[in-house]
Amino acid sequence: MRERKDALVLLLAGGVGSRLNILVNHRAKPAVPFGGLYRIIDFSLSNVMNSGLNRVGVLTQYKPLSLMRHVESGQAWDFTGRTRGVKILPPRTGEKDSDWYKGTADAIRQNIDFIRANPCEEVVILSGDHIYQMDFDAMIAYHRHKNAGLTIGMMVVSKEEIKQFGAGIVDDNNRIIDWEEKPKEPRTNLASMGIYVFDTKYLLNALSRDRKEIDFGMHIVPRAIEEKQVFAYPFYGYWRDVGTIQSYWETNMDIMREGSGISPEEWGIRPNTEADGRPMDRSAARFVKGCKVESAMISAGCRIEGTVINSVLSPGVIVKKGAVVRDSVILEDCVIGEDAQVDLVVCDKRVSIGQGAVVGVGEGKDVANREYPTHLYTGITLLGKGATVAPSMIIGRNCILQPGYGETDLKELADGETV
Repeated sequence: MRERKDALVLLLAGGVGSRLNILVNHRAKPAVPFGGLYRIIDFSLSNVMNSGLNRVGVLTQYKPLSLMRHVESGQAWDFTGRTRGVKILPPRTGEKDSDWYKGTADAIRQNIDFIRANPCEEVVILSGDHIYQMDFDAMIAYHRHKNAGLTIGMMVVSKEEIKQFGAGIVDDNNRIIDWEEKPKEPRTNLASMGIYVFDTKYLLNALSRDRKEIDFGMHIVPRAIEEKQVFAYPFYGYWRDVGTIQSYWETNMDIMREGSGISPEEWGIRPNTEADGRPMDRSAARFVKGCKVESAMISAGCRIEGTVINSVLSPGVIVKKGAVVRDSVILEDCVIGEDAQVDLVVCDKRVSIGQGAVVGVGEGKDVANREYPTHLYTGITLLGKGATVAPSMIIGRNCILQPGYGETDLKELADGETV
């Protein structure tokens, strides 16, 4: 028999996500489009829905309007009804002893009243910016079976990667006996996924004690290990943090790679097709005679006259005759002009690439972007929302065109440059 589903979900969706560069100029990281039809937050919300949990608080902060319009009432994920619902929880700026969320624990602390207004045995805390499938109901059942004060979703990663995560040292029963936050010299390869199930009473008690404890990994988890039984909940499936341009591109490419482990349709991930008043459930994609498509994801409303290879196209993308799109992620309503060449590009919404233009050209994949060398360094070129690439313009590797760019006199942009 399944456990009762009376847990409250708090979804952290306020991060800046600055390593996604111009993709987060106008939107929060969880609102970034992904995989053709989706936004990143759709994965967490769909996991909650598919786990049978009904009450969700979405904690927003950075540029939240696009995210708020996308989530709306939660109807797209069946979060409507007398016992169901999604509530947007912004920071309480302007109130006494209150400010912008200072960390994950501080964000939850500022919403203690929401927890108390929704009585529950457990609080499930998630991030809204990861790509994965997980049954939280099974995790709650595990948490109760272990009689835990806190259970943390954890997975094995490489010793190189674990330096970016919280790391748990466990005993033979999966009880966490020690904790390292972003260890320089790790003693384990078991990494925190940022997914927590708390006993509600313990969580409220922990948050009420010290307002300087602002982060779960740095402050709350180490104390909990000393005070309560804290267990690791092992996870073995596909999970990616798409917090960089590189990981964002790779995870999109994984959708088309056989055996990668990611399958949004099979996972039951649900988008909001009516968000922003721009329905995404458009007419069927059109493939004009003479076009060529290989290993690509083509969304509704697209028109393909040219060639698309190993690329993800969001709704409404037009690839005109003679154009070639390869190894790229093209967001909603972009137009690739006749005979244009697009190679290894992440292209935000409503970009226009002129006839004969070449975007992503040459052998300069090792020439990192000069302004953002840690963001673009493998050859990916990034085109901002609403930018225009002039006909016959040539753009190299690791370049950035800022949102709204429309210069027509510039004919060439060298590797690693930003305009």
